Amino acid sequence: MKKLFAFLMATAFAITVQAQSTDPFVGADLIVYNAKIKTQSLSQPQATALAVKSGRIYAVGNDAEILGFKDNNTKLIDADGRRLIPGLEDAHIHPLNERNYMYKVRWDGVPTLKRALEMLSEQAQRTPEGQWVKVTGGWSPYQFKEQRQPTIEELKKAVSNRPLFVQYAYNRVYLNKLAMKELGVGTSKFPMVPGTELLKDKKGNYTGVVDGYTFTFLALDAMLPQPSPEEQISSLTYVINDLNRFGITSVIDATSVVGYPQGHAPLEALVKQNRLNVRFPFVDLGFGDNSSKTWVDAEIKRITKLAPISPGQNLHPTMEHGYEYEGMGEALRGEIHDHENFDKPAYIIDKDMMRKYAEEDVRKLIEKRIPFRMHISYNENITPFLDALEKVNETTPLDGLRWSLEHAETITPENIERVKKLGGGITLDDKMALHGDGFIKTYSKEKALYTPRLRDLMNSGIPLALTSDAFRVSPANPWIALSWAVTGKSVSGSEILAKDNRLTREEALKLYTVGAAWFEHHENEKGKIAPGNLADFALLSADYFTIPDDEIKNIDAVLTIVGGRIVYGEGKYSNLAPKLPEAIPSWSPIKYFGGYYTGK
Repeated sequence: MKKLFAFLMATAFAITVQAQSTDPFVGADLIVYNAKIKTQSLSQPQATALAVKSGRIYAVGNDAEILGFKDNNTKLIDADGRRLIPGLEDAHIHPLNERNYMYKVRWDGVPTLKRALEMLSEQAQRTPEGQWVKVTGGWSPYQFKEQRQPTIEELKKAVSNRPLFVQYAYNRVYLNKLAMKELGVGTSKFPMVPGTELLKDKKGNYTGVVDGYTFTFLALDAMLPQPSPEEQISSLTYVINDLNRFGITSVIDATSVVGYPQGHAPLEALVKQNRLNVRFPFVDLGFGDNSSKTWVDAEIKRITKLAPISPGQNLHPTMEHGYEYEGMGEALRGEIHDHENFDKPAYIIDKDMMRKYAEEDVRKLIEKRIPFRMHISYNENITPFLDALEKVNETTPLDGLRWSLEHAETITPENIERVKKLGGGITLDDKMALHGDGFIKTYSKEKALYTPRLRDLMNSGIPLALTSDAFRVSPANPWIALSWAVTGKSVSGSEILAKDNRLTREEALKLYTVGAAWFEHHENEKGKIAPGNLADFALLSADYFTIPDDEIKNIDAVLTIVGGRIVYGEGKYSNLAPKLPEAIPSWSPIKYFGGYYTGK
């Protein structure tokens, strides 16, 4: 019997060896070598090469080891010794709200107010009649050498032949005379949303300066010329290319004013054409349905009856986690939306109203197992929200349902602990990097140095992400947030975070990678250069881990790869990336100035 068993084993081994010797070798689809790879994997922290197969990383190691996986069909990329990191993920950003991106002059990163005003004058000469010259946020007066906002007189001088709309965050908008007439400033046509203030001069005449909160500026933007479907697709295409430029491979769209499914038409067009170059999970607001009592009721109806979709469901036919529904947010209803404006005192919501509405809304979402995200900047509003959530959790348990606070700039250690006990996460944007100098004027430098409590939050173990909240209050450039978190400096160069309230470079990077992935349940597939993870990574223009602190903000990507597919390249890698289609319309400011300022 033993001889028979030995014979059968020998025969089986011989057959296996023969089969292996005749099978063709199938190599990697893509190999990147000669790189400095920060894997963020504890088992293999550093490497010089990686191999990709079928959209995922399947080998990481040294050059000789990984180059052994190539065959005649493998694409080889020499990284020239550059730093390679996991693809960045912005867990709170609003790409779908940029359906009119191609209409806008972007002041993002422009170094002087003088140049910003020149850009307006140049664009006014090419903008056709019937259209506006627009700047819709993304800038800060503290980024300018002049360290101030423009005056209304400077703006009117820069643009006199077309209506002009210049928005500063969600704080203020500047209108020239043609724009005032079109919008009906001082008449019943103008939307006097609560909190709106029309500034006047000493003679009692409207100046064209309008102060307000979020809903003021959304209402005004809706009154301006709207893009065609083709222009919307062009806008989203260029938005995504600008994101890829910085090494971003995933975003979480943190609500579109025109929601799912109608507002997703340009996104769906890119999906159908297989031209979506970033993973695009999204949350939905439920806004705009007047037939429903609340936004939560509208959202439940939308995803269960009008356009059924389940949390985590992927609508992209070929890209893993390409286009997924991640729940409701970032607001639950207008009455309990706290508007952040660091040029004014905190926007405090009535505590009883917050508790009442939050309890009603959250209970419905938990019962339907819909993840949710809540925009709250100020601790005074976080406290009653957590009161409501704790009460709901007693009778309608969260039971692992993921939820988060968005922004939470002034959260206290006590409320950090409450969030942790409830299993929530927090996304922190870089608003203080852009507008922290204004925060100091309103509150004091002492308070600004611990706003937010980065070190306490990092040490708490709460799921945490760094984000941009682009494109109105901040640019989409993630390196601004990373620079701020590490150096403690705002865009003006002033100290804005205390030394004991900063992060290491490694910690900050994790919040833009594996930390961000938690908010879409993919922390085990993203954020690391490790076998089995999605092949999303970026090759950087400078080594994030060794360059001087003040140079971090200037980093971008020279090569960005999503699912093993090259989506962006510059310099020696530019010919490897897909070419951008012609900008639509032909007079688009983006065509002439680009998105984030390069000085070219």
